[in-house]
Amino acid sequence: MKAVSFLKNVSREMKKVSWPGKEELYRYTVTVVVTVVLMALFFTIVDLGITQLLNLFFD
Repeated sequence: MKAVSFLKNVSREMKKVSWPGKEELYRYTVTVVVTVVLMALFFTIVDLGITQLLNLFFD
């Protein structure tokens, strides 16, 4: 019975949530994708730099 009560409470709370509109959701999605791509590029460059430094010492 606790599970049923929990799910009813979840349903009530979900109705109170302020969901983003289409434009706001699009803007957030673009922001996240651009941030992830930039971070991936940053860490790729850092990784390549560290690899080159280690190659100087060990080759």
